[in-house]
Amino acid sequence: MIEEDNSVNIKSAGAKAAGAYHHGDLRAAVIAAGLKRLEQGDGAELGLRALARDVGVSATALYRHFPDKEALLDALADEGLRRLGALQAQAWLKAGGGRGGFLAIGVAYVRFAHDEPAVFRLSFTRQMPDRQQQEGTDGGEVAYNLLRAGVAQAMPHLENAEGAALHAWSLVHGLAMLVLDRRIAWDEALVEQVVGMTFGGVD
Repeated sequence: MIEEDNSVNIKSAGAKAAGAYHHGDLRAAVIAAGLKRLEQGDGAELGLRALARDVGVSATALYRHFPDKEALLDALADEGLRRLGALQAQAWLKAGGGRGGFLAIGVAYVRFAHDEPAVFRLSFTRQMPDRQQQEGTDGGEVAYNLLRAGVAQAMPHLENAEGAALHAWSLVHGLAMLVLDRRIAWDEALVEQVVGMTFGGVD
């Protein structure tokens, strides 16, 4: 339900007014502001009004891009997955692909969870079936495609590459959650060792 009194245009010092944003810029600005609030911790408010204040526009301007808070949270989760995919792609390229790249994308997954815990949790707890049915809109697609490519290069002898990709994903996600829930302390060397047992970094 849209809140009342959305007509007030709140402008912060140096912020753009609603009319000053080009098409698409406002959506990107709101997502960036939302991710910043997520990084501030559990007490950060993620309502549309709060984010409207952050970017210096009226709350009504945001409803053109996000009809409700649920749509906003979906967008933030999707952007989190895109960030993860981009970091894994960089790690893959830096390692030169192959077994080394496969190991690198697994370590990058756990490192992302450690470095951006709130974004990671949101990205994997949102249920977005409608969005995921639209081709090209799922931010996690890049990350999973890299995983499948890694399986194909690191373990070409496997007949069930899809099952191996799911196995590898389960391993790094479980390890990431153990780190986030403070069941184990963050130790990148240990993470590399454990991930390597599944991702082909250890013979």
